[in-house]
Amino acid sequence: MIDGSDESGQRDPEPRPDLVRRSAPFLPADSEIRQVFICQSAPNFFYFVVTYLTGLTMFVNKYRCVAVTQDAIYVLDSGKLSGGASPRRLAGTMPRQTRLGPVSGRWGQVSILGARHWVHKRFQDQIAAADRETGLAR
Repeated sequence: MIDGSDESGQRDPEPRPDLVRRSAPFLPADSEIRQVFICQSAPNFFYFVVTYLTGLTMFVNKYRCVAVTQDAIYVLDSGKLSGGASPRRLAGTMPRQTRLGPVSGRWGQVSILGARHWVHKRFQDQIAAADRETGLAR
């Protein structure tokens, strides 16, 4: 999808400007961020729920911001207190052709750098748009 619209003519969602601005310093200079989302790791869903409800295990989980460009998927480690919204360093890259979704539910599960991560519903449209751009959407 060159123009960012799907079969119905609906445009893909714009990435959050604050996440784009905070992620850009960690990417190559000529990168255009097409989609961006935050996520967090947890060994299993119960562990994630305990973190979400009480914060007791938040310092064990990894909080990440994922920036999708035309060339690669960049995974950025983020500050724990920001919930993933303040990237601090590049954790790794994944090939652009990597399928991220499909995801569904309030907290969808994705595999990032070989580990299970949870993505809130508000960012799932970014994942769907990234997969559509590469022709990987179902």
